[in-house]
Amino acid sequence: MAVALAGCGPKPPVQIGFIGGLTDRNSDNGQSGLNGVMLAVEQFNRGGGLDGRSVELVAKDDAQNKDVAEASAKALVEAKVEAVIGPFTSSMAKVIVPITGQAGIFQVSPTITSMDFYGRDDNLFRINRTTRDNARDYARVLGLLGQQRIAVAYDTRNRNFTESWLSEFRSAVTDAGRVLAAAVPYESDEKADFAGVIRQMLAARPDGLLFISGALDVARLAQQARAQAPALPIAAAEWAATEQLIELGGEVVQGLVIVQNYDRDDTSARFKEFSDAYYKRFQRPPGYSSVSAYDAATVVLTALKNRREGETVKQAALRSGPYPGLQQTIAFDANGDTQRKVFFTEIRDGRYVKIDAQ
Repeated sequence: MAVALAGCGPKPPVQIGFIGGLTDRNSDNGQSGLNGVMLAVEQFNRGGGLDGRSVELVAKDDAQNKDVAEASAKALVEAKVEAVIGPFTSSMAKVIVPITGQAGIFQVSPTITSMDFYGRDDNLFRINRTTRDNARDYARVLGLLGQQRIAVAYDTRNRNFTESWLSEFRSAVTDAGRVLAAAVPYESDEKADFAGVIRQMLAARPDGLLFISGALDVARLAQQARAQAPALPIAAAEWAATEQLIELGGEVVQGLVIVQNYDRDDTSARFKEFSDAYYKRFQRPPGYSSVSAYDAATVVLTALKNRREGETVKQAALRSGPYPGLQQTIAFDANGDTQRKVFFTEIRDGRYVKIDAQ
């Protein structure tokens, strides 16, 4: 009887992992992403979970540090999580994905874009488009804005992303008959010489400045750019497109051009419901990282719910699509790659405003 009663008790929760930068200089991406995943899991559990079993989130920090990331990835493997959401930067994916992949753990990254992870038949799916897609669009749009000689600064701490982005941008600018006037590397650090970086960029006599950096660094680079060349247009790669950029940058980021991978002005009932729930839960509006992470969680939770006996989570994920993302349908190819519509914006009066980029 005791054995029978034990078998009737509540089933243990199903664990899924999260990994992202929660304590590093650009932790706004990771924190926002974690919020999006938490909200998705909480809503899923309130809706009945996995046939009555709840889903439990095991969150780990990669701290944008190779050793921390490696230890966190191994901890998720040891915890035997069913799937992992994250990481959020390509440099950390370079460390984490081999560890989780070798263990056979299905992983969905909300934001990584490096070409190193494109077209590979592995256990990694990506919600975002590639650096090639984004860099080519930037080259086109900045050209439409009249910029013929563009100087670039890029953060080598996230080298896998920034150098991939820069390479694609260089090719697109050259193909269009324009000039990459300078490419200035620096390593993100609180003691980094941002004034010196801007001086090196300006020495090439550009007609536009572009920063391939996180939000905190873009705010500091913009401050120096406004001090040294106040009339020169500035832009930043999509990595910096968070709420923190506006909060930290204030007036110095006014007029900055940057892409968003979701429509901030979406008035659809579904997106409004998500935005309201997110604000109620975290007392702040969602950003691109939280939107993408919520979509990534939708993929993982749907795959787990639909998984058949003897089927891997990856197999279930491929079979279960396309997925209804918050704003866009998510359709993966056999390698777990997908396309995503983006929106070019300009910071005006403390908010991201869409611009005509056709």
